[in-house]
Amino acid sequence: MEKTITKAVVLGVVLAVSFDALLAYYVVQLRNQLSTLSEELSDLDASFEALKTFIRDLDYDEYGGFLLLQGRKTGFFHVKIIDGKHWLVDPEGNLFISKGANHVSYWSDYAPSLGHNPYNRVVSTMYGSAENWASETVNRRRSWGFNTIGAWSSEETFTKRMPYTVILNIATEAGADWVSGNVTDFFSERFERVADEVAHKICAPKRTDKHLVGYFTDNELRWTADWRSQKEIFDDYLLLPEEAEGKKALVAFLEEKYITISVLNQAWNANFSSFDDILPIQEAPENEAVDSDKLGFLEVVSRRYFKVCHDAIKRHDPNHLILGCRYAFKPPDEALKGCIGYVDVVSMSCYTNPYSEDLSNRLLNLEAIHNITGLPIIASEFSFKAMDSGLPNTKGAGVAVKTQSERAKYYEEFVRAMLLEPFVVGYHWFQYADQPVEGRFDGENSNYGLVNIRDEPWKTLVRRATAVNLQAETAHMGG
Repeated sequence: MEKTITKAVVLGVVLAVSFDALLAYYVVQLRNQLSTLSEELSDLDASFEALKTFIRDLDYDEYGGFLLLQGRKTGFFHVKIIDGKHWLVDPEGNLFISKGANHVSYWSDYAPSLGHNPYNRVVSTMYGSAENWASETVNRRRSWGFNTIGAWSSEETFTKRMPYTVILNIATEAGADWVSGNVTDFFSERFERVADEVAHKICAPKRTDKHLVGYFTDNELRWTADWRSQKEIFDDYLLLPEEAEGKKALVAFLEEKYITISVLNQAWNANFSSFDDILPIQEAPENEAVDSDKLGFLEVVSRRYFKVCHDAIKRHDPNHLILGCRYAFKPPDEALKGCIGYVDVVSMSCYTNPYSEDLSNRLLNLEAIHNITGLPIIASEFSFKAMDSGLPNTKGAGVAVKTQSERAKYYEEFVRAMLLEPFVVGYHWFQYADQPVEGRFDGENSNYGLVNIRDEPWKTLVRRATAVNLQAETAHMGG
């Protein structure tokens, strides 16, 4: 019995030693393999960096225009249809797809609960100044295949030889509010004055800047009933005082349409003695005739807004493009018709739920916009946020995806789909840096950034975006 036990113990010890030795061997082998893999990954990183630098240097001019496709050289950005495709054309005459990011800002988002801007605290320590930050940030974005600085960006980025856009906020300066949806009287002398003042202040000094692509007039103004208000623009103008120019414009529209008050009375089931009797009222009856009037007046309001903005901008800067007002979504056709002749490009936010048919529906919306206006389109905002970022993602447009890999996947899916459309001339990602976990001014707290709050790139997203961006022109040409 003792011998049996002794042999078992010895056998167990031998097996244990052998297993430990085998495990140690595999650990050494695994370390060697990981070391080799790390070296290979490092070589791949270097190869990727070298390849994208080679492509940029070979294929793109200093503006980010595509050297292999030419339009006409005018010294400023303009739009052109070539072989049935809409393009932007850069100052050197090379075709250009605007590949941008919004809010490339040294200050980024303010967090009210903290009393400061978290991203700015990080980058001011890292770079020491806005100028240093801007130089590094523009170079970084250029290396990622982007060629445009989008809306709400720091002015320090405008002097770093990358094309840029400016948002003027004309209606906002005159009293409108895109957050609440409040409107302002576009027919008032005050609106004309504010538009001229804004253009004089912002546009006049930039009239000879070749790196300026153009101006967005505003952001996501309310043109119809939506999440911000159930009122139509007609209803808002009815609430104006009877002496307001906008109220007079509404009555003038009705008089031009109906000619006589008796015809209007019949349509509205009303009993006015004259059109002037409409000036004091603040509510219209509900019927199909009034619904038609609401749409008709919307086109009048839209045309007035775009004309005043256009005239003010062109008075102070005749050289640069007017890039539209960044519609929050496809508005009624009448709001689109009003912009014809007064903008060079239509811009619209294009957030989608990637787990649905949203992208297909958005493309149909853009096609309808183009069919109405005949104009090229920029997707002025799109983004995807992921739950593995550590951010809440509870506020802000779009549906959160699961991972950074999905962000990268859906970036590519979105951009490639856009570029297949012959009328799309640009796409602007929202935004450069993540929002604060504590929330910005309106509570948004999402993983929208190309970089996190520590200014570190989301590598999976950035690498995929780089590859897609560097193929944008050929994708659009072949779409």
